[in-house]
Amino acid sequence: MVAVENVSGSGSAGSLDLRLWVRLLGCARIIEKQLRRNFQEQFDTTLPRFDVMAALDRAPDGLNMGALSRALLVSNGNVTSIVRQLQEQGSVVARPDPGDGRSAIAALTPAGKAHFAELARAHHQWVRAALAEFPPDRQEQLLSLLGELRRSLLGEEGE
Repeated sequence: MVAVENVSGSGSAGSLDLRLWVRLLGCARIIEKQLRRNFQEQFDTTLPRFDVMAALDRAPDGLNMGALSRALLVSNGNVTSIVRQLQEQGSVVARPDPGDGRSAIAALTPAGKAHFAELARAHHQWVRAALAEFPPDRQEQLLSLLGELRRSLLGEEGE
């Protein structure tokens, strides 16, 4: 966990930009830690497996391993390992990529789609519970501000 109290080295609390970064990261990690625990305890699975299944759920025709790793911002090796685990449990099928003989296209099986739907429902409930004490109007404000931040980081005019 990143714990930065004195990021400037001068005894101050640090600059606004660094404090903002640490706060964003900290909030995300609090929720992520709970999600990881819940996935393990309730479904004997992992957040990375859920992420791979979510990406495949958004691509009904499947994704090749390179596109999947880019979508998840992880290495090809990580994706290959997770896809292999999901294949072993019957949630994913991988077939040769006709456009690239060195790669495979991964897709959810019917059982994988059903399992993902169950995971996604639980995930939504957990996120809702994590944010329950933060009022909806403040959630809307924060969502808007984070949209502005994202656009500025990407150099985009609109989202």
